[in-house]
Amino acid sequence: MAESGEVSAEASRRADGVRGAGRGRQGRLGPFGLWVLASDELKERVAVFFRVFKDGDAGKHIVLMCNDPSRSSYADHLYKPSFAGFIDIDILETGGKIPLRTLIDHSMVESFGGHIRMSILSRVYPMQAVSNKARLYVFNHGESDIKVTHLNAYDMRSAKISTDIDQY
Repeated sequence: MAESGEVSAEASRRADGVRGAGRGRQGRLGPFGLWVLASDELKERVAVFFRVFKDGDAGKHIVLMCNDPSRSSYADHLYKPSFAGFIDIDILETGGKIPLRTLIDHSMVESFGGHIRMSILSRVYPMQAVSNKARLYVFNHGESDIKVTHLNAYDMRSAKISTDIDQY
């Protein structure tokens, strides 16, 4: 039986192969999440997603949060590692809700999951999904329906940088 904060061998085994999980490998709960910095035809995209496993030892739900930038750019010479981590959150206590906040700019995707219990940052260099051609999509490849209760998008202003050091 896995202790609190630990992940059983079964859940770890199922979490192997995170790379590409945002585009296949159907499970009961997930993968589900966002495709960000996505091109219209989805050839470029970064998957920010969750997979929920049931720990066979304890019967507790285990939540895996992932960033998969493997399809983030047409350029093939870029380093595009996937990152993932388990979030210590009891989805039965939260009513099945898993909070996600993702900050996106032209070359960065930073996601915070489970009330900031997990943070993942990916540098990306899209060639097509830039500026007003960048899209955001919600996806669900799981067997069970999911519900997005809130989705807010905000435009960030450009930074105002002053080179006048006398103002300080």
